[in-house]
Amino acid sequence: MNPQVSVWLDGAQLNAFLDRMKTALSPGDFEMVKGLVDTIRFLLAALQKAKTSIKRLREMVFGSKTEKTSEVLKDNQEVEGGDGGNGNSPETGEEPKGGKKRRKGHGRNGRNDYPGAKRTRIAHESLKPGDLCPCCGKGKVYESIDPGIFILFMGQAPILAEIFEQEKLRCNGCGEVFTAKLPEGIGEEKYDPTAGSMLALMKCGCGFPLYRFEKLQGNLGIPFPVATQWEILAKVAVMIQPVFLELIRIAAQGQVLYTDDTVMRILEVSKELAQRKLLPKPEEEEGEEDEAGKEKERTGVFTSAVVSEAGDLRIALFFTGTKHAGENLAVVLAQREKDLAPPIKMSDGLDRNTPKDHPVIDSNCLTHGRRNFVKIVEDFPPECRFVIECVKGVYEVEAEAKERGLPPEERLGLHQEKSGPIMGALELWLEWKIEGKVIEPNSGLGKAIKYMRKRWERLTLFLRVAGAPLDNNLAERILKMAILHRKNSYFYKTRNGARVGDILMSVIHTCRLAGVNAFEYLTELQRHADRVRANPADWLPWNYKSTLAGLLPEARAG
Repeated sequence: MNPQVSVWLDGAQLNAFLDRMKTALSPGDFEMVKGLVDTIRFLLAALQKAKTSIKRLREMVFGSKTEKTSEVLKDNQEVEGGDGGNGNSPETGEEPKGGKKRRKGHGRNGRNDYPGAKRTRIAHESLKPGDLCPCCGKGKVYESIDPGIFILFMGQAPILAEIFEQEKLRCNGCGEVFTAKLPEGIGEEKYDPTAGSMLALMKCGCGFPLYRFEKLQGNLGIPFPVATQWEILAKVAVMIQPVFLELIRIAAQGQVLYTDDTVMRILEVSKELAQRKLLPKPEEEEGEEDEAGKEKERTGVFTSAVVSEAGDLRIALFFTGTKHAGENLAVVLAQREKDLAPPIKMSDGLDRNTPKDHPVIDSNCLTHGRRNFVKIVEDFPPECRFVIECVKGVYEVEAEAKERGLPPEERLGLHQEKSGPIMGALELWLEWKIEGKVIEPNSGLGKAIKYMRKRWERLTLFLRVAGAPLDNNLAERILKMAILHRKNSYFYKTRNGARVGDILMSVIHTCRLAGVNAFEYLTELQRHADRVRANPADWLPWNYKSTLAGLLPEARAG
């Protein structure tokens, strides 16, 4: 849109123009002019909507760009009624911080960053502590400095195989056969627990499809058919299911629960729906209403992610089926102790994310409200910049609270002191834009403002309730695993397959949130499956090592 035209067609100026024309023109001419103005408004709104739709289509095909404030606003430096483009925050007037801090984890890794690497100490080939120095011949060498470090990286198949050829001897008299025993530690099971752990991590921790894994193993000379992989995964899921159920019970007691869902596909469900459509409908008696027909049959399949913060613990749960996120959250909350206060439920603004028959304190995602302005920043640069900068100010306060390690009550006080004025100014600005008829309500900007105003109480819960989060980013990050599975594997074949995936993904991602080595954890759960089934509470990611330490050495070895 031409910038000069956008200024001339500002909503407030159009209203003032109509007021002048009302006194200058006859009633008939005024109605004609008013009709033309309304038509222009409609066309502009349609054009903006079409432009936004094309932009969304482009993002779907080529991927969306980053939503970082510095990138979103880099070409839009003017702020409506603001700082004249000097880059200051419109609500605080603070100068932008000079220089970006380098993000951690993007440089070289030190030796302590490889806890899973094998370590070999190499002694000097000709010297030992106490020997005379070969250079001066007077001093003695001693070990006083850090050792030199060399890290060697080697490739190998994810699943290794070792063939044991057991010698067999036959007596030429009685015919008795004597077979060599397998080495100590080699059991009767063909597949070691480590194979199941690696396969679970590849499939449900990294989104690696089974058919692609089969090709990889085949190229490395160790065939591993898809059918065999599935049998192992199903067996592992059965062994760790008691832990999954225990995680659900603990998650139900959490103070904050994040939830979101994404579309998924289960072939078994799709086939059942297709078969139902082919079946003849039952005949109805004349004049009788079909009460069941009022509720439309649900045909969608979804994967829901529920992340619970219970004290210092974070638990990730996945549920795949025809239920929405709110219904799956209700399954979790059904195990909540009755005397506990309602938890904070964080999600986006969709009603389907709210559980029925379970009281919760609703909180909505501030990032979702901001994202609507990010999408239209090219069409309304000054207005969108103001909103985005306001939200940025709130996140700067949140970053300060995290850096200082503030407990929930003190964090609440900090937000009330610093974020409260920012959000108060933003609320007045949103109200003025709509109630003052400054913008077209059905335009992209009008819809973004209405979305935020409609959910204002839930978007600002962090200003009233201690511990209330700002956004639902935690659940969305966890849900990326299910999205990666959908992109790579396309679907689950059966409901049971979806259940296996949910169990494995839940345990693996809970380990990641807890900073626990998921490979070692899954391996120990398999080795002690009987004990896990008898007492799963002792085998959770954060306490299984202490349980192992209390076992006798022979039991610890599985």
